[in-house]
Amino acid sequence: MRSVEPDVHLVARPQVDYEEMARYLAEVGGQSWLERLDKGELDSALNDPQNLAEFAGRLCYRSWEPGLNPNVTRVRTDQDQYLSNLMGSLHGSVLEHVSFSFVLHNVSRVTTHELVRHRPGVAISQESLRFVRLTDIPFWFPEWAQQDPELMERATDLLGRMEEFQQWMADHFGLDEEGVQFAEKKHHTSFMRRFAPEGLATGLVWTANVRTLRHTLEARTAPGAEEEIRMVFGKIGEAVRAEAPSLFGDYEVEDGAWVPNWRKV
Repeated sequence: MRSVEPDVHLVARPQVDYEEMARYLAEVGGQSWLERLDKGELDSALNDPQNLAEFAGRLCYRSWEPGLNPNVTRVRTDQDQYLSNLMGSLHGSVLEHVSFSFVLHNVSRVTTHELVRHRPGVAISQESLRFVRLTDIPFWFPEWAQQDPELMERATDLLGRMEEFQQWMADHFGLDEEGVQFAEKKHHTSFMRRFAPEGLATGLVWTANVRTLRHTLEARTAPGAEEEIRMVFGKIGEAVRAEAPSLFGDYEVEDGAWVPNWRKV
């Protein structure tokens, strides 16, 4: 048994093609919005997630500048105010254009089974134990469990015996013998995974758009959520708030629970 800690790696974020944006804006008369980038008024560091969300929102109303839409006589030029108003108006569809990809590392299958309940706006690629043969059983213990000596003794003994059984099956099936075809290895490996606990640590790539992230972040850090997934989404929340503070800055963190000012965007 190998003790592990769930971790989160942000591995992909939006990348905006500003030249193509400029070509489009030249046609519709919104060049002045993009010119604000050069002046550092939108975001001097070119915050692509926030700029993409604002771009999508302004396209909906043709609100690049006053006069392009006869119904629009005044436009907000502060991005934080603009995005706050957008979320306050519950115009959540524009947030679906902004996606982030995470590697969730050493998370249990308890957590991954919970994640599949969040399907809209999500893409998942998970380590397959049909193909990946177990050589040990990585496992996370919460702090309260680690402080219970008898529990830890019994748990580690049980996991050790399960680990030994995995190794015995590999030898019994002769999976490492010369000439064994991959199809046969896959067949037996698929069977062997049935004897691994649901708490087994695994990994996956999880991609979600901002609209889904906002909902899932609130739901999965709520006090009643499972403790491991609360920890994982607390790390996700910290990562996305650092990446796009105007899209996640309305959250208050209370005892680990991320509570948004704007719900159901």
